[in-house]
Order: sequence, then structure tokens, then C-alpha cells
Amino acid sequence: MTDAALSDTAADRDTAADPALAAEATRRRLTPKQAAVVERLVQAAADEARAMGYEGTTVRSAAKRAGVAPATAYTYFASKDHLLAEVMWRRMEALPILEHDPASTPMERLSAELRVVGLFMADDTRLAAACTTALLGSGSEVFRLRVRFGAELNARVTAALGEGADPRVLQGIDMAWSGAMLWAGMGHMSFAEVPGVLSQTARLLLEGAR
Repeated sequence: MTDAALSDTAADRDTAADPALAAEATRRRLTPKQAAVVERLVQAAADEARAMGYEGTTVRSAAKRAGVAPATAYTYFASKDHLLAEVMWRRMEALPILEHDPASTPMERLSAELRVVGLFMADDTRLAAACTTALLGSGSEVFRLRVRFGAELNARVTAALGEGADPRVLQGIDMAWSGAMLWAGMGHMSFAEVPGVLSQTARLLLEGAR
């Protein structure tokens, strides 16, 4: 299926039915057709990374899998790192918002949040390894996505600890999450171990901040 073969009518219908596509169109100010193309590229990149790993994935190979011209793919994604970082961001952006028991302790609420953000790639380890490598990219597009990851993580930690959370604790958890995900992506630990490591670190940070 070529880029031109995707009709505006079909793309509009798909976008209306899929909240993720609608959000993409709003975020990037894309037309429904463009948002649908971006979604195809993201899905194709994920499939390519699962099959070929980080080193074997390229923007061109993802474009070919998606049935999109390479020039069109580069219109939306500046690099392989940008594309794979977007894959991971969409997984995180889709995570459920937790509703905490008012009677729970701050540490219980924080552990629940860290479990969500620690395990969201655990069921897709080869893709996770490729995406965490991509997040180390130096491009401005990847930097902006790293900022989004940090903002999402801080929002969840703040939801658990309250608006008066010590900024040193927020920064420490942010750095711990980044490090743990990188270590898991490099194979030094499993993604399933990430929540436990984060909870231990968070406990130490909270105790030290008292």
C-alpha cells in the first residue's frame, strides 16, 4: 500500500475512531491523513525493531514496511532515534492513570506509580532495548521526547506524593528511572526488576529528605 493509496476519506474515518490518531493530529497539527501515515510508520518501526533490533532498524526499512516513501517518512521523523523514541513515548503516553486509595501511604502510592512506569515495556523486551538505545540520541527531536518522559514521570510521582513533594526527590526518581531503563535495555538487569529497584531508591530518597 503506497502513501498515495491512503484516501483522505479513509484516513478521516480511522482518525475519528482512534483517539491516539486524533491526539497525534492535534499534537503535530497534522491532517487526518498525515496522522494516519505517522501511526503506520510508528507501528512499522516497532515491528522492525522487534525483528531486526536497534542496529538493523532504519527509517527507510520502517517506511518500506509501512508502505510509505522514504522521503515522506523523513518529513515526520528526522532519524531512527527520533522514530524509535516516539514508539516508546506512545507506549508510555497510553499508560492508565491510577486512582489511589486515600488511606494508602505516600510510599504505597509511589510504588504503584513506579510499577506502572517500570513495567510498561517489560512484555516487549527487544523493542524496549531498541527504544531505550534510541533515547540516548543527540537530536533535538529526541531531546524533546526525553523532556516529555520526564514530565510524565514527575506528574505521576507528584500524584503519589502530593504537590509539596521535595524537588530533590523528584529529580532523584527521574534519574533513577532513566538509569534503570537504560540498564535494562543494555541487558544488565531485566525490565521486570525495574519497579523493585525504583521503589528501593524512592524509599531511600524519601527517608533522606525528612
